[in-house]
Formats: sequence, structure tokens, C-alpha cells
Amino acid sequence: MVTLVQLEYVIAVDTYRHFATAAEKCFVTQPTLSMQLKKLEEELGIIIFDRSKQPVIPTDIGKAVIKQARSVLSEVRKLHDTIDFFQQKISGELKIGIIPTLAPYLLPRFIGDFVKTYPDLKVHIKELLTEEIVEYLHKDLIDVGILVTPLHEDGIIAKPMFYEGIQVYPHPEHRFANQSQVNMAEIADPEIWLLNEGHCFRNQVLNLCSYLNLQQHSLPIEYASGSLDTLIKLVDKEGGFTLLPELAVEDLPINKRVQVKTFIDSFPLREVSLVYARSFVKEKLIGILEQAIQQSIPEPMLSANRGTLVEWQ
Repeated sequence: MVTLVQLEYVIAVDTYRHFATAAEKCFVTQPTLSMQLKKLEEELGIIIFDRSKQPVIPTDIGKAVIKQARSVLSEVRKLHDTIDFFQQKISGELKIGIIPTLAPYLLPRFIGDFVKTYPDLKVHIKELLTEEIVEYLHKDLIDVGILVTPLHEDGIIAKPMFYEGIQVYPHPEHRFANQSQVNMAEIADPEIWLLNEGHCFRNQVLNLCSYLNLQQHSLPIEYASGSLDTLIKLVDKEGGFTLLPELAVEDLPINKRVQVKTFIDSFPLREVSLVYARSFVKEKLIGILEQAIQQSIPEPMLSANRGTLVEWQ
């Protein structure tokens, strides 16, 4: 008879593509995990994983079994969540993925009060790029992501929460510093500092200023950062300018916040959403997380009507 434990082991091996790592994540020895998977394969009369490959990969029929195993385990979780819902319990685990351009500015606003309000809920948070959050959601490695949408991803549901303005942060001696506002066309300039590839905010900036056509960089260093804070420090030290989302601007000290410029002809926005897989059933948790985040955000940022949404894909 197929057991839920065996299905959990199948999912773990598919997720990590390594028997030792899967066993470690399941808190069992590798021989125990391997034995249970062998018993499952004998019960079904198939081979689920091709063990001759490194990393191990599922066979064609194994892929179908893995898909069904994920569905079965999702329904089991739904059973427990249904019981918790009727018992009005907020407990268990909530695994959150959040993009790096949001994490340092958003998490401190709400996470402390959130965990104090729900002490029986164990919250795990991991900083991930957008594509990693999508992958983790599909593999059930996280429950929910906090990222920038629209996402246009099959099987993923997005709940928009708030809208950050995109603003200009120039060096005090840059020409933008003496302007009350910046014309949108002016930011298509080789003196702009950018995030690394893989960051959705980088793509939004590229979409905003059509920077893709610029090949030359007039700054003394050719560098792409993985951190908004690093970009701010580079601007302060080396000159030029960068673009910042609104929560990062709110986090600046007052003497630096006065350097920030808005645009003359537009107020570009990025949409921040909670995202989760269609199979995720902890709707009550999603609701309380959404409420906690929105209560921590300045009220004007809750409206999409104050500007123009900039897509990043």
C-alpha cells in the first residue's frame, strides 16, 4: 500500500535531486529513504527516478507520479487547514519568499508585530529572486511570495497589496540635484547605476528609460549591484544617479531624502503583491498576512490610481 510518507520522500527527491539531501530534509537516514522509495517503485511496478544520472532525474512515468503525489499531499494539507479554519486556529508554519528589493524595507514594518500577534505560527522567511520564488512555489518549498507583479505565470495567483512610486536618487553634484523634477526622457543616460540581471526592479528601470540601447557607461566603474543600498552608496561616492522604489526612499535619512526627485510627466509605480500557488489552501493565513502588510504601509501607497503601472516582464 502506498503511504503518505513515501509520497513525501518522492517529492523531496524530486525537489533536491539528491538522495542524501532529500533524506536530510526529511529527517531520516538515506538508507531509510532509499528503501521506502524502492518499496514504492515495487508496489507500483515502475521506476520513478533514474539513479544513473547525477543529479538524479525522474523518468517519464515518474514525472506523472510526482505530479500526482504533489496533488495528494496538497489535499491532505487542505484537510488539516479546513479543520484549523473551523477551529479558528492560526498555527503551524508559514514559509515566505520575498524579493531583495523589498525585504529590508518592508519586513521591518510588519513582521515583528505579526509574529507577536500569532505566537503559535512559526514564520520562515527567505530572500529570493522572482524566478526563484516561482520555482519554490511550484515545488511547495514556500507557501507564499512577496514580489512585484503582474507576473503572468500559470498556476500562480496574485493579490496586489500596494503600489510603490519609482523615484530618482542623484548625487548632490549631478545635474538632477538642481532640478525640482526630472523629465522621464532624461534618465536614459549612461550615468545610471543598475541592479544585477535577475532583479525585477532592474527590468522595470530598463522598461522605463529604454536604457537597453545604451552601450557606453560614463561612470568610473562598470558595476551592477544586487542591493539598492549598495547603489545608494555608489551614487554618494562615485556620482551619477539611480532609481529607487518608494519604500527604499522612505528608509533614507532625511538629509538624503531631500535629494530624491520625482518625474515631471509621470508617476511610475510598481505593483507589490502576495503570490501563491493555486494548490495553496491556507486562505485565512493569506488574508491576515495581507492585512498586516497593508496596515504597515502609508495609505497613499494602497491606491493604484495615483500613477502609471510599469511592468517588468
